[in-house]
Amino acid sequence: MRSRYLLCLLVGLMVLSNGFAPAPVTADTPPSQPNILFVLYDDLGWGDLGCYYQNESKHDRTHQTPHWDAMAAEGLQMRNHYCPAPVCAPSRASLLTGVHQGHAAVRDNQFDKALPDVPTVASVLKDAGYTTALIGKYGLQGDGNNAQSWPAYPTKRGFDEFFGYVRHRDGHNHYPADKWPLANSEAHANPVELWHNDDEISSQLKGCYTADLFTAKTKQFLVDHQSQSADEPFFVFLSYDTPHASIQYPASPYPEGQGVNGGVQWLGETDRMINTVGTIDTYKHPDYANQGWTDAEVRFATSVRRLDDLMGDLLQTLRDLKMDENTLVVLSSDNGPHSESYLRDVNYKPTSFQSYGPFDGMKRDCYEGGIRVPTIAWWPGKISPGVDRNPSQFHDWLTTFADLAGATIPARADGVSLAPTLLKNGEQAAPTTYVEYFNGGKTPDYNDFEPARRGARRGQMQAIFLEGYKGVRHNIQSHSDPFQIYDVANDPGEANNLAGTSAEMDALQQRMHDRVLQVRSINASAPRPYDQAPIPADDSLDADAPMAVSYSPTETAVVSRLNASDSTVVDIQKLDVDEALRTAGKGNVRVQSVLNVAKTGRYELRLTATGDAVLRLHDAALIDTTGQSKTEASVEVILEAGTHPVDMIVRLAGNDSVPALELNELPDAPQKSRQPAKKKRNSK
Repeated sequence: MRSRYLLCLLVGLMVLSNGFAPAPVTADTPPSQPNILFVLYDDLGWGDLGCYYQNESKHDRTHQTPHWDAMAAEGLQMRNHYCPAPVCAPSRASLLTGVHQGHAAVRDNQFDKALPDVPTVASVLKDAGYTTALIGKYGLQGDGNNAQSWPAYPTKRGFDEFFGYVRHRDGHNHYPADKWPLANSEAHANPVELWHNDDEISSQLKGCYTADLFTAKTKQFLVDHQSQSADEPFFVFLSYDTPHASIQYPASPYPEGQGVNGGVQWLGETDRMINTVGTIDTYKHPDYANQGWTDAEVRFATSVRRLDDLMGDLLQTLRDLKMDENTLVVLSSDNGPHSESYLRDVNYKPTSFQSYGPFDGMKRDCYEGGIRVPTIAWWPGKISPGVDRNPSQFHDWLTTFADLAGATIPARADGVSLAPTLLKNGEQAAPTTYVEYFNGGKTPDYNDFEPARRGARRGQMQAIFLEGYKGVRHNIQSHSDPFQIYDVANDPGEANNLAGTSAEMDALQQRMHDRVLQVRSINASAPRPYDQAPIPADDSLDADAPMAVSYSPTETAVVSRLNASDSTVVDIQKLDVDEALRTAGKGNVRVQSVLNVAKTGRYELRLTATGDAVLRLHDAALIDTTGQSKTEASVEVILEAGTHPVDMIVRLAGNDSVPALELNELPDAPQKSRQPAKKKRNSK
């Protein structure tokens, strides 16, 4: 049996160029595009910040973060911000490309996998006139051995300048040019490569501790930018490799002062690249050196305190350069705290300082301790001091930064702009906060964690935030496995599982099961036990609802969300199709419709268009040809009988090709129904 569902986008869209609609308007650019400094720490726990947890902790060991605390007092504490996955590679990939882990090309533990050639935060801002730089750890370069052969080298993904570690594993060593005699393996002992644009420069970096090195380089970037390009905005992604193991000491005390004339300084000389060069792995912070702690604990606390000092130094540099009032600074962490030291015969556990805060879980867990990350947004005069407790996630930053910069937002982006939350201006759209991840290990058996979680297998994991509740499940065997449901606002430790406690929770359980299938697409490199579950229908939709078409004449480099300032709803009932096609213009068209599926089964969706396109069923991006010259794409999906919303954006090439979507039923379609299906699903 074969059926067809055809969307001819008569893109009367195109009538906008022949007098039936307003003339094209240039997108409004903010009077002053903000500079953006995004600071990402490696394995910094939510509980590692003084203002979040350490200052009020009753634990027998605590450490201090006075500069982060001061920053938090002046900025917005985003206390319910989440990483995309509880390990670094997928988190960084989702951050840079603006999609959550249900759509990302890099998932699970795919370290060093090439970031796809799609719009990134850097390329989006670069197209809007920004100078862009990545300083620090990368790990998304793909196969190769130098800047020319790595397919996804940072300068090929939108960054004008790169200074840092390319390979994931190199970021485990915090002295790139020096052999470390205390390491637990040769890989952690030996010098590693560090790159500056096309050149490998590690031999010039004797005695350089990377946290100091990356900060000094960032400060020098700020100074040079202010003196040479003060009228141009910048985006700097400062991506630290600490406090991730190896837990190594800095090489010297923190230099006196802060800012342009104090603190860490870039000297630019071989073997004296920065002013903190010294004997490696020797400086213990005096606040911690004589507390009776283990050496590993002193090392970790010193590492965190160093990062805190460096943030104070960076913010003072912005003040000294009079850039602070036009610079948005965001700090966050790629995942929860770690349990590695890479020291020979020495272990470290995050229990030492309860780096996971009041939560259960750590790095590689989907409980709060693994995925809720410390996040502060600071922008003097623009962001008022306060605390935000609404869920948001890494993929929202691309959309947010593009919004603030007046840049075009790629259609493939999953995020919403957080500008209303940051600036207290306008209505905040609800973000999608979603995690999927696989790890073959177990949650540690720490006494701080709930007994049932101690030593429990992780396996396939998933988390979804819906209607004020969190659904989470570990060691998933099939889509019918229930979510644990928590009210994390009142139960941050996830101790009281609400699943099955009421009819309301039963209904929410079903909506969570439905929602996780409606927001993601299958990735062959990261198979899931729920990949073959039918995408649930939405019974609330009208199968006979008319198609809605809107058009923006703004020309874009890739298929993009429509520009609100010049988009127009198109009345497709009043078109002369031949004339509309003949006078086709460029821009982006959005088509929203309802797909009526007669029976549950396997189908092919096929899209043909002259330009690139993104097609979503519900919120699952099933076809994405962003950046391609044309679209001839298909995808196999299992659909539940009923109505499904279609949302498609196509970039027009300015000719008479008619974009078309077909739905073809495939033979031997399985007659599976969604799970669980014990009762009729409530309308949404």
